[in-house]
Amino acid sequence: MKIRITPGRLSGQVTPPASKSQCHRLIIAAALTSGVSVLNHLSPSQDISATLRCVEALGAQVSGAEISGLSPRFDGELPQLDCGESGSTLRFLVPVALAVRGGGVFTGQGRLMERPMRPYEQLFHSKGIDYVHAENSITVQGRLRPGRYELPGNISSQFISGLMFALPLLEGESEIVLTSPLQSAGYVDMTVDALAQFGMTVEAVENGWRIPGSQRGTPCQITAEGDWSQAAFWMAAELLGSPVEIGGMNPHSVQGDRVMVEYCRALAGEGEVSLDVSQCPDLAPALAAIAALRAGEYTHLTGAGRLRMKESDRIESIAQTLNALGAQVSTGEDSLTVLGKSRLNGGTCQSCNDHRIAMMAAVAATRAVFPVEILGAECVAKSYPRFWADYRMLGGRAEETFS
Repeated sequence: MKIRITPGRLSGQVTPPASKSQCHRLIIAAALTSGVSVLNHLSPSQDISATLRCVEALGAQVSGAEISGLSPRFDGELPQLDCGESGSTLRFLVPVALAVRGGGVFTGQGRLMERPMRPYEQLFHSKGIDYVHAENSITVQGRLRPGRYELPGNISSQFISGLMFALPLLEGESEIVLTSPLQSAGYVDMTVDALAQFGMTVEAVENGWRIPGSQRGTPCQITAEGDWSQAAFWMAAELLGSPVEIGGMNPHSVQGDRVMVEYCRALAGEGEVSLDVSQCPDLAPALAAIAALRAGEYTHLTGAGRLRMKESDRIESIAQTLNALGAQVSTGEDSLTVLGKSRLNGGTCQSCNDHRIAMMAAVAATRAVFPVEILGAECVAKSYPRFWADYRMLGGRAEETFS
């Protein structure tokens, strides 16, 4: 699908979808209980559908907003888990599958099977667990045992979160030990918070966490929060001159992407600005859209190395997309440097099959001289299916065509 945007300001009130990061965690935590939980305001995105589909494959029952806990069993064939394009689903559920079913066969689409999984491969081999990473699948088989699990802290926090979901289910106490400083700490905090809401304990200790065993969570009813990483695009539009009011957000959320409020303040001022996105990589596209229109000012986004293994090589796709619209963006190994302009030219750009790149282009288009065409714009369904409807609701002129 191609979207053609006629430049103009947005205006009105919008409520972003539920936090995708929190919804993944709440679904899995609910599936680890011994009863029926009710999860309200779940995101309808493709990634969340993948997690729901996979917890069902592991034995949970899903009916609307109700999720009944799965019962561990180790008989029969390994479950088949289709993760779509969701890295969170894959990394969270590999340890869980080992804990409750003795493994599983994981498949995916797009770049999912190219995304780094080496930390699990090394860790599980050291524990005597079979781990086979083929071209289109990952198969794990064996019993996850309680004990000491060492991981570097400068990898994706999703590996740490995956172990946090699985280790409480084992019969004995375990510990996760970090061998280097933790990045993306906010995402780990979200996992600990989700488990706590279902009565499961993860105790922070020096260089890691202690996790008591034989825990089965307590079912509950909970409403997912609005997504700060999606709100970031509307915050960017507001800073670029569109009077958009954002509703439904928790100002005290544990979501690390809430730092967007602070980063917007920095970008609203004059002068050269450097922002570290190592703890909030999903904010980089929205921040880059703002930076592209800080006329005459330099903005540096640093600590961005992990963006290279997202749905696209997001460092390069941010630069290519904004430059196609007339911006001035250069890339480093783990950074982006943007020299802002007063307006963008417009033109045609690729979404790179990356939901956040398409939304970035839509926000940047509000300050273009000529129309902006975004190719592959349907990719927003991965995280924000109603994005184009909300864009039009705010007065954006976005026409879609199919070819």
